[in-house]
Parts: sequence; C-alpha cells; structure tokens
Amino acid sequence: MIAVTGATGNVGRALVERLVAGGQPVRALTRDPERAGLPDKAEVVRFRPDDQAALFEGATRLFLYVQGAGGRMPELLDAARTAGVRHVVLLSSGIIQEGADETHPIHVMHATAERQIRDSGLAWTFLRPNAFATNALQWAPQIRAGNTVRGVFAGMLTAPIHEDDIAAVAERALLDDGHEGAAHRLTGPAATTNTDQIAAIARAVGRELAFVEVSPQEAGPLLFPQTPPELVRGLLKTFEATVGVPPEITTTVEEITGSPARTFARWAEDHAADFRP
Repeated sequence: MIAVTGATGNVGRALVERLVAGGQPVRALTRDPERAGLPDKAEVVRFRPDDQAALFEGATRLFLYVQGAGGRMPELLDAARTAGVRHVVLLSSGIIQEGADETHPIHVMHATAERQIRDSGLAWTFLRPNAFATNALQWAPQIRAGNTVRGVFAGMLTAPIHEDDIAAVAERALLDDGHEGAAHRLTGPAATTNTDQIAAIARAVGRELAFVEVSPQEAGPLLFPQTPPELVRGLLKTFEATVGVPPEITTTVEEITGSPARTFARWAEDHAADFRP
C-alpha cells in the first residue's frame, strides 16, 4: 500500500492516477474526500492532522507533500513509522542547493521538512523540482477574461516541468529499488521566458495573447492575492534573479523514467481547457 498526501494537488493527483493505472493499492489522503474526484480504485481517506493513527495502517511507502503535513511533520512521520511505513518520497524544492539563500521562506520550509525526515529513521528520497509548469495557471483568469496578460519579468528564464513528469519520477522512486538516500533534481527540457510561455498558451488555445510587464509591487496582489506577503516577497525575489540567467536543466526525468521531460508547449496543450472561458 502506498499512501499519498496532497492527493488532490497537481502532482499528487497525477501520482494517484499513475499508481491506480499500474494496479498499485493507493490510499489517497485529502481533507475533502467528497470533492476529491480521484479514481474509483483509490482508497480515499479524510486527512486529519490531529488524528493520524489509522491513516497509514497497512502502508509501507509514503508520498509526502510539505503542506500536506498540516504543520505537524514530526507527528505525521512518527505515526507513519509506527504503522509500518518504511520509505518516504518527499516533494521538496529545487531551492535546496549549495549556495542558496537559507533565509528564504521556501528554503526554510523544505529544508526543515528534509531534516525532519532524515531524523525520523525512515528511508527517504527527495524530489527537488525547480519551476513548475503549473505556475502558469496564475495567468488563467486573465486569459479567460481577455487577450492581455499582466505579469512580472517578461525575460525571466526557467525550465518549467510538467506535473506528470514529477509524478512519473515519484512513481519510480516509490516502486523501484535504489532511490533511498537520493535527492533528485528535476526540471523541464528547455529554458523559456514568460513571453515564450504566453506564446505557447496562445497557440494551445488558438488565440492572440500579449504579455505586458508590470512592477513587482503591482503584480503581487494581482497574481498572489491569497499568499502571505512575506512569501510573495520571497517569490518575487526569486523570479527577479532569473532574468537573463540560463536555468538549471537536468536529464533526471529521462534517466529515471525512460521518457524525456515534456516541453512547456506540451503542457500548454494538455491544459488548454484551463485557459478557455
């Protein structure tokens, strides 16, 4: 049995679908099972951070999303270990690397989670993706409403990764031997700018779209209205540092799964419906 936290998130959902399609027993943990919309063959269980005793019964492997721990990572890991879980695959962040700003809130959050897992006594694998292609969904409301997209840093360079490529690596890390103690850095196959991404989305939806750069001060409330201000500042600082700087590009997806990472254009095609009115 594989337990999956964050099962209705972009990566968690893709992972659950992959595991079910492969005939693996899956327990999908979510705070709202009635609205999860997960495959029928998945065991969908309500996740309660304050009542974890039964969540992991019968599970030997765990896919863990930091926010999915509900701020109680040590208790969750203890409950998992007690129930018989032996291997944790963590969706961490590519911000964890040598020379990183260790005060950055995203770094603090994921570095803390990695340390707690190492200290738990469980076998572990860390997945460290850089930019997610799904970050482009922040533009969806604007694209559904019109043909102009306002955002920061038209020239920022990233190598965004398709969420299903992350899920494919997670699937192999959970099912195959040899991933224990590994930290896999994951990226898409090519560098794109924000302007490039809007052009790819335009082709996918069959419309003409224009990207208009705005100041970070204006973009924060526009793009991240529900995000704490300190996290927004950290994100914008990270974005600014990528302008004109070639991003890290790895071949880890292909090395682990046997298939090359999908392009952002492919992601846009897969998500075209998200950008249509």
